[in-house]
Amino acid sequence: MPKRQLDLIFPEEMIKEPVIWEMSKKFDVIFNIRRARVTETTGELVIELDGEDGTLDKAVEWLRKKGIKVKPVTHDVLE
Repeated sequence: MPKRQLDLIFPEEMIKEPVIWEMSKKFDVIFNIRRARVTETTGELVIELDGEDGTLDKAVEWLRKKGIKVKPVTHDVLE
């Protein structure tokens, strides 16, 4: 299955919500949290998603519609 590594930035009002779990159930993708940093005002996450290409596209679009900033990883993350 294809994999994607993404940088996610959560707005303050979403840092306590189980968004990644919801996404995994809704779109049948497997997630692996590679790095996380949560403060009182923001959440930053590097995540690896595993699933079918079309499903991954839908999951990423769903995250964006929730107000989460999504970018492909452009820096080194442990393999």
